[in-house]
Amino acid sequence: MITLDNRLAAAAELCRSGKIAADVGCDHAQLACRLAMDKSALVIASDVRDGPLEAARRTVSECGVTNVRIVKSDGLAEIDFADDVIICGLGGELIAQIISSCRFLSTDTRFILQPMTRAEFLRRWLYNNGFELLEERIAYDGERGYTVMLAAYTGVSREIDGLFSLTGKITDCNFLRKIAEKLSKNADGMEKSHSSAEHAKVLREMSRKILDRASNFELS
Repeated sequence: MITLDNRLAAAAELCRSGKIAADVGCDHAQLACRLAMDKSALVIASDVRDGPLEAARRTVSECGVTNVRIVKSDGLAEIDFADDVIICGLGGELIAQIISSCRFLSTDTRFILQPMTRAEFLRRWLYNNGFELLEERIAYDGERGYTVMLAAYTGVSREIDGLFSLTGKITDCNFLRKIAEKLSKNADGMEKSHSSAEHAKVLREMSRKILDRASNFELS
């Protein structure tokens, strides 16, 4: 029996039933096997490294699933098609790079993304390159929260403002406050080092807006 951590469980919940899924950077393939057992018609579990692929094969064998295909692939290079593309545990810039090489993109393709860093960069890249966010969830591991995004391709390129790049569609008040706190601390550092008083002012204003957003969600 495979039990996923909260981060991967949130990603699994955003995948559709009866579809072909690609778990890019599959590690031990626990997510892939859980999807194969519960939701997906076929799961392509890929990684660029031999070690994780061997671990993935062991997990597939132990679970006895027959609808997981193990593929060695640098990102999506060796994947010809998937309805749902899952990329978890990588930096936002690398996730954007992987998506940019997708050869089977359509308006029905869904991307389930869990950036470990640079979530704001990924949001901006998605909208600049014709995607939109349908949903964002926060998954907690102890005190640490992770954002899990569901994105779709629209073909319409748009700019987003700084507030949306930082918060996207997050409605979790505690997580929003953490973002605001981080901005405030960055502003403190700038002011102490006298590096950029003007930028510090911008960060403080953004922090205030995010706190207001959190309060509004609490009241709604």
